[in-house]
Amino acid sequence: MTEYSAPVGAPIWFDLMSSDPARAAEFYGELFGWEVEAPRAEFGGYQNFTRHGSRIAGMSPVMDGAGVPADVWSVYLHTTDAATTVAAAEKAGAQVMFPPMAVGSEGTMAIVLDPAGAAIGFWQPADHAGFSTWGEHGAPYWFDCLSKDYAASTAFYPAVTGVSLLEVGTGGDPDAVGPDHYSQMMFGETGYGGIMDAATLLPAEAPSFWQVYIMVDDVAATTDAITRLGGEVMMPGEDTPYGTLASAKDPMGAIFCYASPPPGM
Repeated sequence: MTEYSAPVGAPIWFDLMSSDPARAAEFYGELFGWEVEAPRAEFGGYQNFTRHGSRIAGMSPVMDGAGVPADVWSVYLHTTDAATTVAAAEKAGAQVMFPPMAVGSEGTMAIVLDPAGAAIGFWQPADHAGFSTWGEHGAPYWFDCLSKDYAASTAFYPAVTGVSLLEVGTGGDPDAVGPDHYSQMMFGETGYGGIMDAATLLPAEAPSFWQVYIMVDDVAATTDAITRLGGEVMMPGEDTPYGTLASAKDPMGAIFCYASPPPGM
């Protein structure tokens, strides 16, 4: 097992709001080997996916009247003080969607829209420590922020989370523009996510958003399984220096990504 403990500012959790939790549980269970805990009525029917007995991701049913889109994955960054982080996010230009809220004894959550329009959550753990495995089949592989305002995003996240950025797109030229503009979010010597200039990649009507890549042993086999299980493949496996990357929709339309590492890694 590749153990993971989220540094402050790094991804600590991700969850799905699904219009059909039962079907989603079956789909992701078949695809990634996830099991699901019983829904908890005190938390609106929220469930935790588990992998080998450890929590790996979450799922909630659609919340009527909450103004949150259905069938979408959300990402949460680690904070030790949700109230202070949200105040810093608001000062840096974010719009608060859900102010800090205690979730029983599990922890405290908050969600904001960053200045580029991407929804991003923050999680202050207590009893619920987030996911604890990285880079194995069914566990996270990477996290991306696809931003339609790259300058705003690359200013926001260091200011709010303290992360440092390593420019790796456009030859490392911070003044260059274009779809290859990309910064890794570094925590010491290690990166767990990145920010991509997606202004010319996304349709005009599409907002900025965060996405997670789930690692799989075999991208081609996973692609076949997605179709068999009623999902829709959006991008079949594409070989890159960072591994074989792919994306799909689950049967209800939630977009997710999956990947396998380059040979030898």
